Amino acid sequence: MKYLILLFFAGLSIGFSQTKKKPDFNVVGFYTGINDRAHVSFVHEANKWLAKMAQEHNFTYDSTNNWDNLNAKFLAKYQVVLFLDTRPEKLEQRQAFQKYMEHGGGFIGFHFAAFAMNDTDYPQNWDWYHNTFLGSGQYVSNTWKPTSAILKVAQQHPAVKSLPKTFASAPNEWYRWEKDLKSNADIKILVSIDPSSFPLGTGPKQHEIWHEGYYPVVWTNTKYRMLYVNMGHNDIDYDGGTNKELSLTFNNSTQSQLILNALLWLGGY
Repeated sequence: MKYLILLFFAGLSIGFSQTKKKPDFNVVGFYTGINDRAHVSFVHEANKWLAKMAQEHNFTYDSTNNWDNLNAKFLAKYQVVLFLDTRPEKLEQRQAFQKYMEHGGGFIGFHFAAFAMNDTDYPQNWDWYHNTFLGSGQYVSNTWKPTSAILKVAQQHPAVKSLPKTFASAPNEWYRWEKDLKSNADIKILVSIDPSSFPLGTGPKQHEIWHEGYYPVVWTNTKYRMLYVNMGHNDIDYDGGTNKELSLTFNNSTQSQLILNALLWLGGY
């Protein structure tokens, strides 16, 4: 009986220590979550999926739509920052983020987080972020409607570890950029659109259908601990007028593994 009691308390002690295990790292996602039903859908989906991954892989995940939290005191709590849909607009927020990245912070930006186009609500007025950090410059055009593409792993990196050489993505609106990322020595392209995807997009406008070209969709700037992922636009029933979700980004297991790999890499695991 004494032996059984000791085993019982030993089991309680092990269980208690496991539940109290210190998180390996902390992640925070910034978002706006207002404009474009497809982006809002992705934000809600991402917040749920990231919280689930945090529980399963022993990191913490917080989210905020208060971009004023982009300051040194707040960021000091986190090893990884995510931009889920937009970017900071205030000078002090931008300066805090740049300093965070220049001092070793981790970052993943999704889809619209890289958007910049003059004469819109998101003009190209942040040179360091769009030209130096992301390396992409302004947005130029996109495919339409949101369509699955065959993606090709371009080179080895922890974010694409164990991924197949090619895989089908979740439906997405794909972006084309002003800058040629291949010519930037600091940029390492990890995933691009495979030529077998063409024609990509359904229109109705002809320029929304791509028939050829080289399009990076996941890359890192080797001077920073960062990743940009072009995915982040769910398919929505705009034509039918219901605005229902027709696809979800994280329903794609291979694509989700890429993002989880990136989080663990940035978290140091």
